[in-house]
Amino acid sequence: MTKGILGKKVGMTQIFTETGELIPVTVIEAAANVVLQVKTVETDGYQAVQVGFDDKREILSNKPAKGHVAKANTAPKRFIREFKNIEGLEVGAELTVEQFEAGDVVDVTGTSKGKGFQGVIKRHGQSRGPMAHGSRYHRRPGSMGPVAPNRVFKNKHLAGRMGGNRVTMQNLVIVQVDPEKNVILVKGNIPGAKKSLITIKSAIKAK
Repeated sequence: MTKGILGKKVGMTQIFTETGELIPVTVIEAAANVVLQVKTVETDGYQAVQVGFDDKREILSNKPAKGHVAKANTAPKRFIREFKNIEGLEVGAELTVEQFEAGDVVDVTGTSKGKGFQGVIKRHGQSRGPMAHGSRYHRRPGSMGPVAPNRVFKNKHLAGRMGGNRVTMQNLVIVQVDPEKNVILVKGNIPGAKKSLITIKSAIKAK
């Protein structure tokens, strides 16, 4: 069965194994997620579980949103997302970090840090020209393609906005789970800034 939970990125740290090996880990705080709605093929055309994460003040929520969460007897939520292929849950049930354990392989989704408008060297990793005084080509984008089409082809690597995209990193390993602090430690780095929303679910390509 698929497992899933929403959380917030706290930051990175490191832990040591019993053999003394250092492992860099990302700390994800995942307080209990509340099931707000169970979608079925008969009523919605597909099967999914809608969960809410991170309480917010009622004054920040409108009347329809309050009525929606009232069915689950919970406070209005800042983030609402859906998980597919999760079965056996009812409205009002909670998803906690206890469903995961050390060694689980997961896919982690977040929104990458926005870098603003960047040139081709930073954005696409292109090489720069000589920085000598005689050179008139330093950090420019280079050839725009052949003369014949009289235009620049689509998907040409040029300067533009960088980052701020939805990024999924696959097959990451959970190193440790702390149910008391609602914390999951994932090996390596994950996309997103601190305090940003993170989605953790069972890896779809795990061997």
